[in-house]
Amino acid sequence: MPHRQVSRHPELAGSAQALLDAVVAISSDLDLPSVLTRIVESARELTGARYGALGVVGPDGDLSEFITSGMDSHVREQIGDLPRGRGILGLLIDHPEPLRLPDLSQHPGSFGFPPHHPPMGSFLGVPVRIRGIVFGNLYLTEKESAAEFTEADTSLVEALASAAGFVIDNARAYGLSERRRQLLQATAELSDALQPPVARQQALEHIARSACTLAHARAAAVVALARPVDEAVQAAVLAGDRSDEDEVRAAVTAALGLLTSGTEPTEGEVAAYHALVVPLRAHLVERTALVLLLEGGHGSLDVEERELMISYADQAALALDRAQALEERAELAVISDRERIARDLHDVVIQRLFATGLQLQGAQMMAGPELAGRLDKAVADLDLTIRDIRGSIFELQHRTRGSLRSEVRTLVREYVPALGFTPAVRTAGPLDTGVPTTVAEHLVPVLREALSNLSRHALADHAEVDLSLGDVELVLRVDDDGVGLPAQVDESGLRNARRRAAALGGSCHISRREPRGTSFVWRVPVG
Repeated sequence: MPHRQVSRHPELAGSAQALLDAVVAISSDLDLPSVLTRIVESARELTGARYGALGVVGPDGDLSEFITSGMDSHVREQIGDLPRGRGILGLLIDHPEPLRLPDLSQHPGSFGFPPHHPPMGSFLGVPVRIRGIVFGNLYLTEKESAAEFTEADTSLVEALASAAGFVIDNARAYGLSERRRQLLQATAELSDALQPPVARQQALEHIARSACTLAHARAAAVVALARPVDEAVQAAVLAGDRSDEDEVRAAVTAALGLLTSGTEPTEGEVAAYHALVVPLRAHLVERTALVLLLEGGHGSLDVEERELMISYADQAALALDRAQALEERAELAVISDRERIARDLHDVVIQRLFATGLQLQGAQMMAGPELAGRLDKAVADLDLTIRDIRGSIFELQHRTRGSLRSEVRTLVREYVPALGFTPAVRTAGPLDTGVPTTVAEHLVPVLREALSNLSRHALADHAEVDLSLGDVELVLRVDDDGVGLPAQVDESGLRNARRRAAALGGSCHISRREPRGTSFVWRVPVG
C-alpha cells in the first residue's frame, strides 16, 4: 500500500515534521508484517541510522521475530540465523528502558557479532509497548551524520515507539478479526463439504487441508487415536508440504507423543517443527486428532491463534458427528420404509388375494367342467403369487445382504442386558456397499464371539466397538476397560475367529490395554 501524502506544516520544526511523516507512514496499513517493517524504516529515516531492526519478544522471553532494515538480503543470508536476544539485545529485553551507546562493542554486556556481520558502533535502543506490556524493541545503529545518536534522537524514537504501540495494537486487532472471519468461512465450507453422503477419507482430507490453510502451517495431519501409533500415522491423512513425506510422518509421530490425554490440546517442538495437537472431540465417529506442523522455532502459539485452531477442531468434530447422524437417520428411514412396505403387503395385499382365492374356489363348485378348470388354474396362480409376496416380505425384513451397520448395532444391543451397559458403536466407510458378502458372513459371528467374551470375562464398565472400511481392508476393533484376559480362558471361540480371519487372508489379535482392559482386533482384506 503506498504511503499517504502528508500536508507540510511550515510552522513545525524539521524534527516534528519528520515525526509526523513517520507516524502517518506507519499508520497507512493494517497488515502487521508491513506495519512492523514500516516502523523500522521510519525510525531509520527519523534518526539517520544506517541499520535498524525491530525485535518482537516471544512468550518465552526471547526474540520470536527480528525485522531488519538497511541490510541487503545477501548479507542477511551470510549472517545466518537471526538473533535470539543475547548481549545488548537481551539487556534491553531484561531492562526495557531507552539505551544509547556511542560504541556498543565497548559495553560490558556486548556479545559480539557473528561472522559476515557488518561493523556497528553507535547504538540506540527503545522499547515498544502495547497497553503497558513490552511488545518488542527498536534497535538503531550507525548514525550516518554524527558519531553517536543524540538525546533528540532518543526523544523522537520514543515518541515514534509510543505511536507504534497503538498502530501495532490496531493491526493485531484487525488481523484477529480477519482470522475469525476466515474461521467462520472455513466452518461454513466444512459444513457444506460434509453433507452426506460423503466418504470418510474425503471428509478428513477436507479437514486437514482447511486447517493447514487456516493455521498457515507447513503440514497438517488427521490421525486416528484409537489405533496403535505406527499404524495410525501410516494411515494418517496428510495435507500441506509433503515434499518429504517420511519426515512429516516422523514429526507427526513425535507430536502424538506430546499428548497426555485424549481430549486436551497440547503443543511443543518436534524435529524441525513446532507442533500443535488438537483432539477432535467427536462422539459418533472414530476418535481422531488434528496435528499441525508449523515453521520450526515458532515458539508457543499466541493464545488467540491456539484458541482459533481449537475452535476449528471442535467445529470439525461437530460436522463429522452431524454427517454420521444424518447418514444413520437416512439408513433408519430406509429400514422403516421397508418395514412399512412389508407390513402393508402382509396385512392388505396378501389378505385380499387370499379372499379372492376363496371366492374363486366357491364359484368353482357352481361352474361347469371347462370353467372349473380355468378357475382352478387361477386359484393356483394366486397361491403362487401369495408365496412370491411372502418371499418378498421376508427379503424386506431379513435381507441376506442387508445393512451391515444395522446388523452390527442390533447384535450389540442384544448383549446390553448381559453387559450391564451399552457399548459405544462407531462405524466408518461404505460398509453396506463395500464389504463383500463372503466377508460379511464371517464378521457377525466374530463380533458375537468378541461380545460374548466381553460379557463373560472382562468385568468392564465401558467398551467400544469400532468397525471401519478402508481402501484395502475391513477392521473390527472391540476395546474395553475391564480386568483383561484371565490366565485360563477357553480359546475355542477365539480360535474360530482367527481361523475365519486366516481363511480370508487376514489376522486376529487380542492384547492387553494400558492401564487396563483388553483390545480385540480382527482385520481382513476387502480387495
